[in-house]
Amino acid sequence: MTEKVSSTFADNIVRAILRNPNVRLYDPQYHFHLITQDPDDNKFVDCAIIANADYIVSEDTHFNILKTIPFTSVKVLTLDLFLLDTLQ
Repeated sequence: MTEKVSSTFADNIVRAILRNPNVRLYDPQYHFHLITQDPDDNKFVDCAIIANADYIVSEDTHFNILKTIPFTSVKVLTLDLFLLDTLQ
């Protein structure tokens, strides 16, 4: 975020998000290493799994590997599918 805005502004945005009662902060103690093509994406998968999230919304195709892993029930949705799913 600091590539686009100042670090002070970015810090204020993160603090505002964390103050929202619908937001929970998770710090995974276990790392699943499910995405090998882009290991940096694993932090999002790890959080989604331990948080028992229903889905990850992303246009990043690296997350599609989750569709082939039976033990995780985290769905991957594109933004368009997410909007369709939530508006119904």
